[in-house]
Amino acid sequence: MAQERIALVTGGNKGIGLEIARQLAQAGLRVVIGARDPQRGQDAVADLAREGLEASFLRLDLDDRDTLAQAAQHLARDHGRLDVLVNNAGIFDFADAVPGKASIEAVRRVMEVNFIGTLAVTQAMLPLLRAAPEGRIVNLSTSLASLTLNGDPASTYYSQQFIGYNASKAALNMLTVQLHEELKDTAIKVNSVSPGFVKTDLTGHGTMTAEEGARLPVQFALGGEENGRFVEPDGVTPW
Repeated sequence: MAQERIALVTGGNKGIGLEIARQLAQAGLRVVIGARDPQRGQDAVADLAREGLEASFLRLDLDDRDTLAQAAQHLARDHGRLDVLVNNAGIFDFADAVPGKASIEAVRRVMEVNFIGTLAVTQAMLPLLRAAPEGRIVNLSTSLASLTLNGDPASTYYSQQFIGYNASKAALNMLTVQLHEELKDTAIKVNSVSPGFVKTDLTGHGTMTAEEGARLPVQFALGGEENGRFVEPDGVTPW
């Protein structure tokens, strides 16, 4: 009998994160929802339970390193490994803007959560991912992270200038590139996945539902041989 796979979804209590958790549970994985707010995390677990899907909650705050260490210890004690890490948690600050006008405090906050926080949780979980037969890391990115598209006046993304958010996700892509190199001799695969233009609390608008946006991250979480790539629903995205 195949061993049940364990998946941790950060920021899994709402939006794309909750949909990713739902679809992974539907695929038969044991899903752990990481969230800052215990009540919201428990509510998400209850939502899935009403659909007959089993999940659990771990408090996980990308700003609080103690919660990351405690979450890793909990997973090590209960499962001994982690098969899938979906780095979904992230923020957007509406005080972010073009470089000449952006709030420095907002930029610092966005970089701290979206990049440094994601790096920290990844570091905490790497020993557990190494213990899995085939680990998967999915970093939730965006086409706004593409230096190529940001520099192309013909691109839809050229005018979307939010120095903090765009730079934080570009840095996240660098994490994907360097993790791919660091882990090349292991069974862990890591990719940056842009879910598409999804309407969420973070964006406030979009053309895709959270359910549609979750499909590509889930596809990469479940398997495949792609490694070290930056992809979106339409195909490979230029770095």
